[in-house]
Amino acid sequence: MKIQLEEVIPGKGQSFKIFTPRLKHYFYWHYHPEFELTFVEASTGIKHVGQHISSYVNSDLILIGSNIPHLNFDYELKTEYKQIVVQMKEDFLGNAFSNSPEFSSIQELFGRAAMAISFTGKTKQRAAEKLQQMLTLNPFEQLLCLLEVFQILAKSDEYELLNDRDTSVSVFLKDKIRMSSVYQYIHTNFNKQPNVNEIATMVHLSTAAFCRYFKKQTKMTFTNFVNQYRVNQAKIYLLQNKNISEACYAVGFDSISHFNKVFKKNTGENPSDFKKRYLKSYNVVR
Repeated sequence: MKIQLEEVIPGKGQSFKIFTPRLKHYFYWHYHPEFELTFVEASTGIKHVGQHISSYVNSDLILIGSNIPHLNFDYELKTEYKQIVVQMKEDFLGNAFSNSPEFSSIQELFGRAAMAISFTGKTKQRAAEKLQQMLTLNPFEQLLCLLEVFQILAKSDEYELLNDRDTSVSVFLKDKIRMSSVYQYIHTNFNKQPNVNEIATMVHLSTAAFCRYFKKQTKMTFTNFVNQYRVNQAKIYLLQNKNISEACYAVGFDSISHFNKVFKKNTGENPSDFKKRYLKSYNVVR
């Protein structure tokens, strides 16, 4: 599957688009010139933006800059979830951000979005409440509410930059097309035995050249990346009440001891502790 350009059409009488997509059965590795703010609430899922790949638990709020490749955040979710997506051009208010000092902090926020930003804590909670509210408002009220959301995000220090450089397609188009093939191969084969020689041939590189290329793109070896992907998938199985051995073999490990070792290396805790901690916090929230 090649990377896809998504066409974004704003709502009638609006300068932006707000909607609640449901694409959980579709591997949608895509990009668009518009900025995107996504709030997703689910037990756990995959967060794959630019070169960054990890998992989220409970919920996530992500601001993605222009033309950054990303996977839909509801991909392969097996439990109930909620998702709100807002898409808009950087200049959806014309020159207001650049010409009005009142918007200077939001303009700086949009600059940081080139690396993609994940928000946490009270910031995520406050912004999510505003986004939920937007779904019930008329277009003018939605615009005012969206500006409030951006101001909340712009003034917050509860965030993580997901990439260490601009990963937009306009900068790395050839690499992103190639990497989309790599990601798709890993996704299809993570529960088997992904073969570095096979994927190198698929992207027309020697094995040695592919290993150098892959590490440059992801800051990880191919094996470590596959193991991290497997751990992220294992989290999903564990939070669907699968036991340790079921999760282990479902994601392609051939021994529980090796699975426990890799899981702890990637998360800082073993699978059973992760499951107990999450279920305890989930029950408290519920």
